[in-house]
Amino acid sequence: METTKLVHMVNQIALAFRLQPKDEAVSQTVEHLRAFWSPQMRQELLAYVASGGAGLEPLAKEAAAKLSA
Repeated sequence: METTKLVHMVNQIALAFRLQPKDEAVSQTVEHLRAFWSPQMRQELLAYVASGGAGLEPLAKEAAAKLSA
């Protein structure tokens, strides 16, 4: 999948949860990624974050860090 599309999608997901307490927002974002994203999409996101993750919302970056744990 195109990287810019992945970035846009994960940012939208993270922003959808932004009004919740931060830990809950991150957790809900991770849950969403695990439930609805394919393993390939998650791997592409993790590779993008490892290369700097430019353009990712802070909640999205934090969720990606927890996704890899």
